[in-house]
Amino acid sequence: MVLEIQHLTKKYGDFTALNRVSFELEHGVYGLLGANGAGKTTFLNLLTDNISRTEGSILYHGTEIRKLGKKYREQVGYTPQVRGMYEEFTALEFLHYIGRLKGMKTKDIRRQTNDFLKIVNLDSVAHKKIGSYSGGMKQRVLIACAMLGNPEILILDEPTVGLDPQERIHLHNYITQVSRDRTVILATHVVDDIEGIAKKVILFQKGKLLRFDTPGKLIEEIEGNVGERFGTYEEMMEQKELYPNGKLFQTSKGFGIRIVRDPLPEGYRPVEGKITLEDVYLYHA
Repeated sequence: MVLEIQHLTKKYGDFTALNRVSFELEHGVYGLLGANGAGKTTFLNLLTDNISRTEGSILYHGTEIRKLGKKYREQVGYTPQVRGMYEEFTALEFLHYIGRLKGMKTKDIRRQTNDFLKIVNLDSVAHKKIGSYSGGMKQRVLIACAMLGNPEILILDEPTVGLDPQERIHLHNYITQVSRDRTVILATHVVDDIEGIAKKVILFQKGKLLRFDTPGKLIEEIEGNVGERFGTYEEMMEQKELYPNGKLFQTSKGFGIRIVRDPLPEGYRPVEGKITLEDVYLYHA
């Protein structure tokens, strides 16, 4: 077992941000889902040892991470949601800088920097200043930084923000590849990011672990609670007012709306075979 989370709790005064969370992680991709305020960021900060916990344990290969200290942090690559970068640096300079902060050998920094800049498709602009990059390009620089040192644990917080569809697919393919011998935790609001690659889903709600299971199992549990209805645009807008979380769509036959409720209201036909993780997320929202 790579990571064991045991009764992990974090309180800020009377407010409990994370409440006795427990689960275990092996190699593979784990999707971390939850609404704003659900406890995702607190959990990631505890996992990266950035903040102190109120109670509970985090074990890395059976040893408490607080005992391991630097040895544990060397095995963690982290891409934060909030960017903090030296924009006067080039991408090449910034990765070299991060590599030195990680204590890597110069030859390893040079080799891995070149490798990872190619992987995130920035090798052709590696000598340009980060300040001239788009938001998506900056995000790719941070992803490359997280991979430096080949850590066993890779934590990606909203890694596809600013990426175009082709870049997202490229990143998904890479994550799938590296997860064979790594534990990858991918926190996102874009459920499509984990739809086809997550081994299991970690779903937080109000500081508690609501569900920890495979996508298939979570989808199976809500069968019969996802429904669609069709009609005119005006009729669908009326339904949207009744069910604000409903998703409007169009087909060759006209307008429709898709909702997730238990039970489904009258007039909605249960969806068969097309239920997604996004439906799961909306069901538990």
